[in-house]
Amino acid sequence: MDSADLAFIIPTRDRPGELARTLDRLGALAPTMLGRNPRVVVIDNASTPRAEAPTRLPNNVRVELIRSEANLGAAARNVGARACDADWLVMLDDDSSPEPCALAPTLREAPDDLAAVGGEIVLPTGAREAGGLPEVIIGCGCAIRREPFLRLGGYDPAFDYYAEEYDLCARLIADGWRVAHTRRLRFEHRKATLGRDFGRILARLVRNNAWVIHRYTPASEVDDAMRSMLARYERIASRERVDAAYAEAACEAVRTLAEQHRCPLSMSAWDRFIGAAAVRDAFTALDLAGRDVRLVGRGKGADVIEQSVIAAGGRLCESPNAVDLIATLSPGSMLDAASRYPGALLPWSDALWSAEPAPALAG
Repeated sequence: MDSADLAFIIPTRDRPGELARTLDRLGALAPTMLGRNPRVVVIDNASTPRAEAPTRLPNNVRVELIRSEANLGAAARNVGARACDADWLVMLDDDSSPEPCALAPTLREAPDDLAAVGGEIVLPTGAREAGGLPEVIIGCGCAIRREPFLRLGGYDPAFDYYAEEYDLCARLIADGWRVAHTRRLRFEHRKATLGRDFGRILARLVRNNAWVIHRYTPASEVDDAMRSMLARYERIASRERVDAAYAEAACEAVRTLAEQHRCPLSMSAWDRFIGAAAVRDAFTALDLAGRDVRLVGRGKGADVIEQSVIAAGGRLCESPNAVDLIATLSPGSMLDAASRYPGALLPWSDALWSAEPAPALAG
């Protein structure tokens, strides 16, 4: 098999219409966007009836369909990765697809120490996909170098779906790699509702995040991290009226923690994983010492941002004269908040891999 700049990896289960739409959109992409010998690998996660796909798309991109007799969840991506020979694996869901952008050229320019790149993921509403962190990608719109992905074991099959990207990114960081985001890569996530049960989703998020915390959190931080995660999902469960699913998941998490191997990150690696290092770097440039800071657009990682403001010498307050600072670390949520709060400071920005720099602090 000839090597390729990139391969699109798409697991699918029982959503033939969504898979067909994704393949149609891939087939409409310009060859200049796709690089050398692009291919698509579809992994059918035991669909009924079986998934179907053409062998070539209209733009001449080859398609390989691999059938699994069992639903492998996100770990089906591992099967797709092993089946191709590409520098980069572009991870899609069967209801997500890349928008026109310089996909292959951008990945060819990636620094050698960069293992995974998250793109800007836009929903049909115009909002961006929530989730992720400065060094944690979102699985339906990202690119991962094939070599470290496979060498480190790919996605853990035990996770099924949800938080498997956190587990992978923790291993990439521990192995000496960087993870970044760039608006040069852009994806649409149609977020089909078929097959989505929020109670089941929340249950997997609780259990899988508990596993990630237990595996990778330094001993001095693990209890606080676990309490914070459980409290966050308990609030979400109450708001979405899936309290029973939360209670069952919390019990399962506690029951299965002993099965999880402890391999804690160093404190410096942990700070990168939770986004604290990216925030600290941004605040060094912003020089918040002695400034009044008002947090807006609160979301994931707001506690990390609060602690970092205080450590940088800033004063948290609600004064109308305070500088506004967006209080979420998730890349999509941060950009959405930036549109709601014009002029607000961003809590982190990777200058090399952001299309737009963070705004400077007014004097």
